Amino acid sequence: MSVTMAAVALSIDMMLPAFPAMREDFGLPPDSNTVALVVTAFFVGLGIGQPVWGPLSDALGRKRVLWVGLAVYGLSVLGAVLAPSLAVLLVLRVVSGVGAASLRVVAMGVIRDTFAGVQMAKTLSTIMAIFILVPIVAPTLGAGILLLGFSWHGVFVFLAVFAAALGGWLTRLPETLPPERRMSLRWTSLANALRTVVGNRFVMGLTAAQTATFGFFTSYLASSQLIVADVLGLEPWFPVIFAAAAAVLGVGMLTNPRLLDRWGLRAVLRRGVLGYAVAMATFTAVTLAFGGRPPLVLYLVTLAPILFAQAVVIPNLNSAAMTPVGRVAGTAAAVIGSFATLGGAFLGALIDRTYDGTLAPLATAGLLAAVVVLVSWRWADRVWNRAMLAEEDRASPGRRSP
Repeated sequence: MSVTMAAVALSIDMMLPAFPAMREDFGLPPDSNTVALVVTAFFVGLGIGQPVWGPLSDALGRKRVLWVGLAVYGLSVLGAVLAPSLAVLLVLRVVSGVGAASLRVVAMGVIRDTFAGVQMAKTLSTIMAIFILVPIVAPTLGAGILLLGFSWHGVFVFLAVFAAALGGWLTRLPETLPPERRMSLRWTSLANALRTVVGNRFVMGLTAAQTATFGFFTSYLASSQLIVADVLGLEPWFPVIFAAAAAVLGVGMLTNPRLLDRWGLRAVLRRGVLGYAVAMATFTAVTLAFGGRPPLVLYLVTLAPILFAQAVVIPNLNSAAMTPVGRVAGTAAAVIGSFATLGGAFLGALIDRTYDGTLAPLATAGLLAAVVVLVSWRWADRVWNRAMLAEEDRASPGRRSP
């Protein structure tokens, strides 16, 4: 499941060093942020695909859906190699995102089939640590492919080969949803499953918090290459700077299980959400104090606490939201993931459009997002005890005790 989730991360972050070559190939100005749509389009596909794959995985089983989605992903990635224009490339990136959505939904469903509560949060944190650590090497891999003399097309060839290798390894994955626990594909069953998720205040409150967090993170990812090149003036150092930031995320993910052991899921989320708001306020204040162009050291020092807090908050928000809806884990993963991904991609695109050659728009938008996270979390936290004692979570069979 870690490698499955890593495939999604590779599809995003390997693109970043190829942005200058894409701008040149498609006739865009050197400082154009239009090429960031290559990332946004993939996120849009992720958001569109999850509501489709989620209910299907609840009805047909996890592995069957995983195979189909992986095939869609692999073929569309291979097709991107032949894309004659940016418009065609963006369409194929959306299709790739749709295919990759099955990887994310099935991974979340498999985890929820097997674990619950704090144990799920710890397991998810370990898996997402791999997902987050992949960005450390992904831009370097992309840059390495370019240095070997390949064009940006070589990045997509690499992703196609990776998808094929992943398909071979996934033959070892057991089916975690036996037939007796599967949902009917009747419209009434689908509607009931959807109502169970969307009608749950706790789930949707935490999903709103994830969406706001993801909106800032999406914009940061899409703009990171331009920030390093244009704002900081250190384009040759982009892979190193990006890897340093990604390493902070990885440390946060690996630290999260220890925090859960010490404080528990609710207390870790409380501290994490508050810490995220404080860190974002500090980042914004420092950025604006330097006219949107802080020195590299201050940029990294103030960005690091934000990324660390995100590494703690994101998997725990996800784990807590999935807890009371274990009987429809695939549908729940789809709804939560779709809201967070589509909403985050939309917010990220809005933030990208405000880019003015400085960090000021990103920092200001991030502060607003942190406020939304704090409010949404507080709204959901008021019904925490009722959500954690939900009959679905207590009665769901075939799962290891948390």
